[in-house]
Amino acid sequence: MSNTSRFSLMTAAVLMSASAMSALPQGYPADYQKIVDAATKEGKVVVYSTTDTKAAGPLIQGFEATYPGIKVEYNDMNSTELYNRYISEQAAGGTSGDVIWSSSMDTALKLAVDYAQEYKSPEQGQLPKWAMWKDKAYGTTYEPVVFIYNKREIPAGEVPDSHAALAKLIASQTDKFSKKVTTYDIEKSGLGFMLSVQDAKADPNYFHTLADIAKGGLAVQSSTGTMMERVSSGENLIGFNILGSYAEARAKTDPSLGISYPKDYTLVLSRVSFISQQAQNSNAAKLWLDYVLSEKGQSILANQADIPSIRHDIDGKNDIDGMTKMLGKALKPIPVDDSLLEYLQPKKRLEYIKQWRTAAAK
Repeated sequence: MSNTSRFSLMTAAVLMSASAMSALPQGYPADYQKIVDAATKEGKVVVYSTTDTKAAGPLIQGFEATYPGIKVEYNDMNSTELYNRYISEQAAGGTSGDVIWSSSMDTALKLAVDYAQEYKSPEQGQLPKWAMWKDKAYGTTYEPVVFIYNKREIPAGEVPDSHAALAKLIASQTDKFSKKVTTYDIEKSGLGFMLSVQDAKADPNYFHTLADIAKGGLAVQSSTGTMMERVSSGENLIGFNILGSYAEARAKTDPSLGISYPKDYTLVLSRVSFISQQAQNSNAAKLWLDYVLSEKGQSILANQADIPSIRHDIDGKNDIDGMTKMLGKALKPIPVDDSLLEYLQPKKRLEYIKQWRTAAAK
């Protein structure tokens, strides 16, 4: 190698290191630069996620611009696929995701119990206490769960604003809503199962309400995107337990899609993330997690990806403060804690699915 080539490589390394150093948020520990330097040598971070690649795109671009020596290998899966793939890879001892980022909070925490690396993020002080589990798993978003409806087919005066109102609307017009109501298939979607369990915890009359909602017949799906597409087209007329972040993003360009935030209670989902014990790019994984939780990363999520922030200090209305002003006491954040694991016990899970199927006539 020529002296000129060596000089060029050294210059590039110094420039990348200087760029990363200048980008470090205030208040980070003095030795954080060691993590940045080690991450730059690793050169990449592998993320397994349920967040759509399109929604995560601005966050990925922001991270790679902040740390130009590190590429993000982003793998977008549904929650069940992510869980099964990660478990299989861990059992086989091969390569796998460095970071897990899942909307299925319960299965993500179950993975964290066995596989998460302990890491105390410097962003902890900016997060609600309910959003952290044992310095291992972190809630990263604050996403209300909503109803969606077809604006052409459901008059404004009939739009339900509570779970009871949704049930009453459908039960009173079973012909109109026959096989026109959509929600998650709780056996195929880990997210759908988790949200249903949280409904049952929030509402003592949940299964009675579900039976009324299902009187016309439910059209169950495994993804939010499919449900939104069907409601927008009129194939279905209304959907419940939909991620509000995705619905709000689509509604900006889809005049057929309406959104209703239930006022009796609004579940709030927080996508759970953790670093794998066996992460091959452990330092880059720390940078990614911290970036997602940082003011910069959260601002990108809130204002570019339409995913509400878990923080209170983000410009605009798309953070905890903004959601609280809009929905107040109706908000019911799902905590990142051991209560998420209760219904993942095989016997209890099967009993719950059986009860759900009976109520939903499935």
